Amino acid sequence: MTAPAGGPVTGARRQRLSAAAREGVAGWLFVAPVVVILGLFMLLPILMALWVSLTEWNGQGSPFRAGVPFVGLDNYARLFTEESLARQDFMTSIRNNFYYVLIVVPAQTVLALGLAVIVNSRLLKGRTFFRAAFFFPSVTSSVAISVVFLFMFANSGAVSGLLNLFGIDGPQWFSDSRGTLHLLLGALGLVDPDAPPAALTDGGPFGLSWWEWLSGPSVAMTTIIMLVVWTTSGTFMLMFLAALQDIPVTLEEASRLDGAGRWQTFRHVTLPLLKPTLFLVLTLGTIATWQVFDQVYVMSQGDPAKTTLTPAYLSYKTAFRNFDYGPGTAISFVLFVIIVVLALVQRWVLRDRDAVPRPGRRTRRGKA
Repeated sequence: MTAPAGGPVTGARRQRLSAAAREGVAGWLFVAPVVVILGLFMLLPILMALWVSLTEWNGQGSPFRAGVPFVGLDNYARLFTEESLARQDFMTSIRNNFYYVLIVVPAQTVLALGLAVIVNSRLLKGRTFFRAAFFFPSVTSSVAISVVFLFMFANSGAVSGLLNLFGIDGPQWFSDSRGTLHLLLGALGLVDPDAPPAALTDGGPFGLSWWEWLSGPSVAMTTIIMLVVWTTSGTFMLMFLAALQDIPVTLEEASRLDGAGRWQTFRHVTLPLLKPTLFLVLTLGTIATWQVFDQVYVMSQGDPAKTTLTPAYLSYKTAFRNFDYGPGTAISFVLFVIIVVLALVQRWVLRDRDAVPRPGRRTRRGKA
């Protein structure tokens, strides 16, 4: 009597399926502790905060009790549509943070890459010392460095004293709310900062005039920018340095043999190989700059004239000082959306276009 056709194959298939099922169960058992921890301490608090952003909870009692007023999306609408001080403060913080990101991210990326190239040079003596020196500000407490900068940029501090030696009367750094773009236009004689054009002051989007949107970072914010660029470049330098050391030396030597100079080798050989690290640095830098809080909290607390106010600090101030936890949490979720959108835009801009299949291109073996 013969076995039915396909019987042994079916049995082997069942054994493979059962083995795969056991591996899947074993995998889930291994990752279950991490999933539970992340769910309890990250996902669940996020969902709870999302609920708070839809209410007018004032911090008294539980936000999930029956007496807490539910307002839906009103907290979000106030930030964009209603003529109120809340919207003006939020848009002011967005403007300040936009200029902050626009300057800090490119500056710290270029500085970190330049330092990494210098430290990676085989001709540089004492490379270990310079690596430690460049990286030291990144591991130092940001609060401690912020306090040092407060003393350095005080009206009678070291920076003002150094400028006085050259006959330059420096500004009152942390008390100067003037926009640097306004000052530049005034220095060029294009616009009078004290009497701006009426076309720029009469109207503008989201409760701010065009003159306010085009102010540039204030002098006080510029001081914070210098601090952040100096303290964060060391960390990104190590990332670039690791990527540079992973590039085969033979590639650079081959480009030199082909007649390429230092700049051509860096542009056409080194820089394309650094694209994944560049994407990582830009993404981490964008996220960190939109979340800036501790330097603002220590050095200015949003002053002068709210020119150093950022969304992260405004969220903290609204929730924990004004006890408006609903609007404060709504600000944090809007900030979260901004960060996610910018990260996706950077991913699209820096994507590897060569890896995308072109229309009409045959990818099967033997038909390319």
